[in-house]
Parts: sequence; C-alpha cells; structure tokens
Amino acid sequence: MTIKPTTMKKLKLIEKDFIKYAKNHIKIIDNNNDTIPFVLNKEQEDFLYSMTKFNIILKGRQIGFTTFSLAYMLYSACTRPDTSYLIMTHHSNVTSSIFNKLKKMYNSLPHEKFPDYFPKIKISNRAELTLQNGSRVMVATAGGDDSISGNTFQMIHLSEMAKYPTEAQEEIIATAIPALAKNPDSRIVIESTAMGYNEYQKMFMKAHRSKDSVWKAHFYSWLASAYSNQFKHTFDEAEAWYKANNGRRMSKKDLEFDEIELHNSYKANFRQLMFRRYYIQTNSLEKFRREFPTTPDEAFLTTNTSVFDTMKIIKRIENVMPPLKGREVLTELPQSLKQYLNKQLFIYHLPKKGERCFAGVDVASGSGGDNDSSTMSIFDNEGQQLASFYSNEIPVYEFAKIVNDLGKFFNYAFICVERNYLGKPLLERLRKELGYMNLLKQRMFNEKNKNKIQLGFMTTDTTKPTLISDMKTNFELGLINIECVQTLEEMKIYEEVNGKFGNKKGKGLHDDLVISVAMASQALKENKYYVAI
Repeated sequence: MTIKPTTMKKLKLIEKDFIKYAKNHIKIIDNNNDTIPFVLNKEQEDFLYSMTKFNIILKGRQIGFTTFSLAYMLYSACTRPDTSYLIMTHHSNVTSSIFNKLKKMYNSLPHEKFPDYFPKIKISNRAELTLQNGSRVMVATAGGDDSISGNTFQMIHLSEMAKYPTEAQEEIIATAIPALAKNPDSRIVIESTAMGYNEYQKMFMKAHRSKDSVWKAHFYSWLASAYSNQFKHTFDEAEAWYKANNGRRMSKKDLEFDEIELHNSYKANFRQLMFRRYYIQTNSLEKFRREFPTTPDEAFLTTNTSVFDTMKIIKRIENVMPPLKGREVLTELPQSLKQYLNKQLFIYHLPKKGERCFAGVDVASGSGGDNDSSTMSIFDNEGQQLASFYSNEIPVYEFAKIVNDLGKFFNYAFICVERNYLGKPLLERLRKELGYMNLLKQRMFNEKNKNKIQLGFMTTDTTKPTLISDMKTNFELGLINIECVQTLEEMKIYEEVNGKFGNKKGKGLHDDLVISVAMASQALKENKYYVAI
C-alpha cells in the first residue's frame, strides 16, 4: 500500500523525535496488564535529554529504564540502518523476559497501517532481533557467553549491573567500552539498584563525587514522580492501611524524626511517607533504603557491624569542604610536594602561623595493585582536618620524605605513626636520617616488666579497641571534623566482627585512612610538642 505524501511527511517528522515515535508507534503493557502507548515519564525524559556517551544510573526499583532502553534501541534500529545494540542482564530468565518484551514492542508497531514503512524481521531467535535494514538488537546474560568482543554497538545497556557476578563486573566494562561505535552518538548505559560494595558502587560513587570523571552519574530517588503512577496500587494500599490503624490520613503532627527530615528537606509528601512506613513494616528499613534510596550514600548502606554511625558519615559527606585548588596552595607548598597535589595529597585548609597541628600515619609497602596504601591525616588543634595523603605506589623510604615534608609544612606537626610492620623502618628514617623530632612516643613494658619508651604507636589486640573507640568518640561527638571523602567511605565499611576490628572484606576495600585518622586522634589526645614553633 502506497503511503500518501502528507502522511509520509508526518511519519518523517515523528521519526526525528524519539518521544513522538514512542507515543505514536510503540506500545507497552502497564501494571493493569493493559496495552498502552509508551509515553515517557518525567525521569525517562530527563535521562533522554541529559545522557552523554558514558552514563551510570543509580535508581530505585521500577522507574522504567530498561523499558526506556528497549524502546530507544528499537526506535534506533528501525530508523538507523546497519547499527547494532546490546542489552545485558544479570540472569538468563531476566534476559529471556527482556527479549520477549522487545519482540512485543516490535509487534506493536503499526505494521498493518503502514506495511512498507517499518523494516521487517530477518532473524529472530532467543538472543537477537535482526531487521532487513541491517540493524539488530541483541540480549545477553552477564557471566554467560561473550557477546561483546568482536562486535560494534551503537548503544550498550548493562542492566542491574550490581547483581552481576562480582568477578565479572570489571571485565565486562573493560570489554564493553572498546565495543562502542566510534561516532559521537554512541552510548553506554550502566543502570542498577544498589547491592552493597562492588565495582558498580565504586564506579557510581566516583562519578558522583568527581567532576573530572568520564562517566556521568544519574541518580533517581524514590521521590521521583514515576513512583506515583508505577506504585499507585501500593500507595493506595499504604494509605488504606494507615487510615485503618490511625483513623485518618497522615499529617505533619504524626511524623517521626526521620520522616520530618524527609518532609522538610526532601519535600516528601504524606502519601509518599505513608508508603515508606508501610513498606518498612512489611520488609525492613535497610531494604527500603536499598530499593528506594533518598540519596546515593543511603542506597549503599548495608546492615553490618559497622563501628561508626553510618548516618553521621553520610551527613558529613554531604557537607565536606572540597580540597583547595592548586593556585591557592602551590605558592605555599614545598617543591617536593607539588607533584602530589590533588592527586594523592589533598589540602583543605592551610596551617595558621604558630598553631599546633597533629597527624597520624599508616605505612604500607607501596607495591601498587589492590594492596594497602600509605596514608597521612593532618588536623589542627581544634580537630579540623587540614589535609590527607594516600597512595599505594610509594615505597617506604620515599613516603618517609613525604611525611617529613608535610609535617614541617604543617607547623612541624606532632605525628603519631603506627609502629607495626613497616612503621618501624619509616620511624627510623624520620628520626635518624631526616631528623624529625616531633613524634609520639609510647611507654611499653617488655617481658621482664621493664618499661621503655619507643617511637610510634604499637597496635595490638589490647590497644586497638581503645584506639578505635577514641576515634569513634571524637568523630561522633564532633571533636574532629573529617573533610576527606575517601576516609569517610572507608569508615562506612569499618567493622567489628567477633571482637576483631577491620575493613569489610572484598576486593578494593581498605581501611588505611581510618587507621591514620585513629593515629591522629592519639596525637591530639597526647597534645604534646617537642619542638618550638
């Protein structure tokens, strides 16, 4: 059937606009199992206009980004010949379901009305829909056969990446990026709800924190407008449950402490807050925070034996001071330290003349890879953090020089070095070779009950509980003000398990900055100075 010129003109106009194309041509199944036109919700439309080449999304459940990507890939495949698209999921059953949804979208196109307009199917199997115009949409499962290598894709969507096998996440990213088409319109989208600490969490938080990241972070909280429609029935159930138990709808006077903040600071309405309370009653607060986060930090909270108050950590992260820019520091900083500024060394405040400063140091081998870092945390005498340093690629002898130079720059700071393992050779170099005199000394008893004075702080099963307790008290009572985000991230996963203290186990998870802050807390506690300033 020949399409009239005026009709073809309208079709071509629609073809240039994905939102119009979706509304006029693509249909989806809604929560009532009705077939309806695909009209983008506010969050989907926001993402359409804000996405770049490299995108990583953290969101609550069921906002509809998988549906968005399927429709966008189908639209692109139909309108751009000889292009390929891939969507990957975490489980084979989900992959199969996604592919069935894609085929339903294709079948919903108005083929009968415009039989020669939409490209016909050439291949349709469990993993691929190929059109006669040479374009195709593929689906795959993480951890299954390698469907990325050797292909070139206009768009790749890694759905629910946090649920991928932990060992596969980094490798999939490394394979996917080279597979993107070499043109300005190619896209990669990583999207997931949170699942604790893994490669996805590290990637998202780095993109979220850093303006220099190549990845653009997109966050959509449970207060997104999409939930008003997507969870309408559950919202109705929650409101009915609340009324049955309280005799009326929720009002401001009924709000609990955390609900008051959500209402005042995040503009959560009473219908949303009734839904939240209903969900927590039927599940848990931890699960609500993960599935329906208010902030990115809240999304990654997990129930554990965390030593530090995680909500206080989140509040601190939200209010940290960014490091001083190079031009604000470089004129003051010694030449030996300039190469590290805003790479491994972060300065938040410059030292004030005549003011005492206190520092903590934790020493590692400097062997790189996923090994521990050598760290230094510096505070003024009021507990305000002035600077932090961390690197896992600097050998002990070189780190000793950095500690020496930083200590002298910060008014010859009083430094507490963890003496264990590599701390001893660092202390020897500081004192004997570099002549650094302002070092914490610890009184110890030997096996003959004779006491001796030694440089640094020896961490043992006996001293560590006190060490960490002092830091916890200082932080949670506001006696120290930590500015280093990396330190705060480590504090989230610092645990006590069966009486043993340490970081949550897993690749890339460390506690070196926690230890250096704990050492600085001991320096502040001693409040000594062996040099004149």
